[in-house]
Amino acid sequence: MHGTDELGGLGVTTFDLPSDREVRITRVVAAPKQLVFDLHTKPEHVPNWMLGPSGWTMPVCEIDLRPGGAYRYVWRASDGAELTIAGTYEEIVRPDRLVSTEVLSGDLPPTRNTVTFHERDGRTTITTTVRYPSPAVRDAAVRTGMRDGMDASYTRLDAYLAGLEPVPSPDGNAWPLQEIPPGSKPSTDD
Repeated sequence: MHGTDELGGLGVTTFDLPSDREVRITRVVAAPKQLVFDLHTKPEHVPNWMLGPSGWTMPVCEIDLRPGGAYRYVWRASDGAELTIAGTYEEIVRPDRLVSTEVLSGDLPPTRNTVTFHERDGRTTITTTVRYPSPAVRDAAVRTGMRDGMDASYTRLDAYLAGLEPVPSPDGNAWPLQEIPPGSKPSTDD
């Protein structure tokens, strides 16, 4: 899948290399884009799904969602190992687009990440484009567990969405969530 307006691919994470300095990750989820945007930007939700491979937790999730605001995520593995990602938001167009810098703990230099959310027929396509400072840095990042970690996180996002029910607010700007007891979510199949 190369365009954000293509429908399909529900539950499948795709990775491609659109240039020698970029990685593009695409995932389609069964939820409205406002809700998906909120699940990417609210600290009460991010640690429930953005965990990477099994065995990791996110004990620190700090988000100051405004241009110039910072974010910081700290993941901890069951063996005590930690991974930190931090950055600054450069652009926020709710609920369509996020642009930020990102610095991963370790030896990789900063990246510029653009995440877009495009809704069609009740599904949202999430497209993340990560731009690296050089082809060598991009290639080093591709060799890490990035692909498996992002796919595992998006699989968790699908499960998290299945256990939440969006409740539209009267002004249409917020999507508060309520937990749905297992087995009681109404079918949306007609």
